[in-house]
Amino acid sequence: MIRTTRLILSDLRAKAEWCYETRGWKGIIKVLLTDGTPAMIWYRLMQWARRWRLAPLEMLFNRMNTMCCGCIIGRGAEFGAEFVLIHSLGVVINGNVRGGAGVKIEHQVTIGAEKRQSPVLGDNVFVGAGAKIVGAVRLGDGVKIGANAVVLTDIPAGATAVGIPAKVVRIVEPNAIEMRQ
Repeated sequence: MIRTTRLILSDLRAKAEWCYETRGWKGIIKVLLTDGTPAMIWYRLMQWARRWRLAPLEMLFNRMNTMCCGCIIGRGAEFGAEFVLIHSLGVVINGNVRGGAGVKIEHQVTIGAEKRQSPVLGDNVFVGAGAKIVGAVRLGDGVKIGANAVVLTDIPAGATAVGIPAKVVRIVEPNAIEMRQ
């Protein structure tokens, strides 16, 4: 449970920094009262139950996320520390999705499988409202996906992709990504 508590705190700090530009306790208190935060906590509790093979609890936490937060995250989905659901309503994430640390997701986002192949997201990825990421797609570190984009192909590290289908409109050099963090 200590690992899960640390992950929840890292998620809350990351959301406080995103929303209020502070990682302090005042920002964390504010974040606890915003939408999206309960979905993040239910997700981490679901992952805790999965690690301990407590299937009934895992399914309960998953269902609570769906019923209370309007957010569907498959039970096998894995995200690193600082996972942020800015707004959780309408988010659907397949259970085979893998994401690195610092993934931030807006509302109405779908990250789904196609032919049993699911996306893999790198570290520090931002997915804008309404975006769809489908199939065996890899998003590199520092990628930004614009609102309502439909991603069907790999996106290289540091890229910003927009449109239907998503096309890269800008690439930031990898050294610049490291300096921003």
